[in-house]
Amino acid sequence: MAFRIRTYGDPVLKSKALPVTDIDAKVVRLVDAMFDTLHESQNGIALAAPQIGVQKQVFVWEVDEERMVVVNPEIVESSGEWVYDEGCLSIPELYVEILRPKQVLMRGIDLDGNTVEIEADELEARIFQHELDHLHGVLMFDRMTPEQRKEAMTEWRRIQEAGTSAAAESPRRRRLRLS
Repeated sequence: MAFRIRTYGDPVLKSKALPVTDIDAKVVRLVDAMFDTLHESQNGIALAAPQIGVQKQVFVWEVDEERMVVVNPEIVESSGEWVYDEGCLSIPELYVEILRPKQVLMRGIDLDGNTVEIEADELEARIFQHELDHLHGVLMFDRMTPEQRKEAMTEWRRIQEAGTSAAAESPRRRRLRLS
């Protein structure tokens, strides 16, 4: 069962998610619903529970048809720098170049209750950092300089005002390159 993805302005996106204390059938159903929602989005590769209104520290991602989930994640190491166009299902159609660490080591729990550590580089590292931000109530806008944020907010309002008619006339992916 797919859920509606919450978008920028919804207060749930600015709230810190609570740790999962017990991995039970309810958590497994949540993960299944998150994957259904991710697939229904058609262009997402990862989703955090707060994005569907559930304030639990869970996120899922799918790369090359491999489905993965982590509960109560944390970044325990990071290194390097990498600038990349970052988008968000909760801020649809806006893509912004954001600087983040290039490599990370993430620790969390899998659905069997086992502690897992995953080393990631570039895109996967960015996924982890972006989704972990969602679990802490942090959005892309919060990662920008004041100048970047001002320009991105202007573009976001333009996208919102244009609505579905503009989306039908122009490419779905709008890039905003900010320095």
